[in-house]
Amino acid sequence: MHAHFRSHVYHRHSHETYSFGVTDEGAQAFTCRGGHHVSTADMVMLFNPDDPHDGHAATGPGFTYRMIHIAPAQVEDLLVDAGVSRGGGPLFRTPVVADPVLARRLRSLHTALTGASMPLRQHEELTSTLRLLTRHAHGVPSAREALAAPASALIARRVRERLHDAYASPLTADDLAAAAGCSRYTASRAFTAVYGLPPSDYQRQLRLRSARALLTGGASAAEAAATSGFADQAHLTRWFRRYYGVTPGVYRQAVGSR
Repeated sequence: MHAHFRSHVYHRHSHETYSFGVTDEGAQAFTCRGGHHVSTADMVMLFNPDDPHDGHAATGPGFTYRMIHIAPAQVEDLLVDAGVSRGGGPLFRTPVVADPVLARRLRSLHTALTGASMPLRQHEELTSTLRLLTRHAHGVPSAREALAAPASALIARRVRERLHDAYASPLTADDLAAAAGCSRYTASRAFTAVYGLPPSDYQRQLRLRSARALLTGGASAAEAAATSGFADQAHLTRWFRRYYGVTPGVYRQAVGSR
């Protein structure tokens, strides 16, 4: 992704991927991991999978930034192959760092991935970038789940599994409680504590990911909305723009042209 925003405000969300970004111009403000952060020119944003965050312009002129999303398995495989990790994947300490060298490397990687670079060149750029990224990694794989009480973590996992199994269905609080084997309040509280989002936000996010995949595959916005569990195309459009900054139609056209 490469975009400029002035008035757009990202709804709180997370990605199923590692997400690495660099701010080109201006300043972006966001909340993540219980803190408030600002990314200015040449600063790098490091989001772990399922890291809830939002985002908006910190100043009137807005901000320009680029973001690269990489599947966790691919990150971990490349780090193992490069000899800088024994598996499990890094967990980044802080969601924004000042690292001009890494910022330049991310820009170069972004150009390679979105341009006409050969696959070998893309792989080399990705591997060298990941090597630099490890300087900001935690070193010991962890997760929000590991910080929760074992009982809460188990409840949260069960709720998450139920949401993934039936994200397009009109699930109720009773459905989640039954899946977790506890009260509705306990299920919701445990899930929110572990994953940083209420179950309803997480379910909507799963629907949006499904719709995005369908649009990438050539489905119309109406088809993507119906299949993913949205009430109608307008409902999908409203939330798609809040999460991704563009409408489903613009997104479909962009991926189609590539």
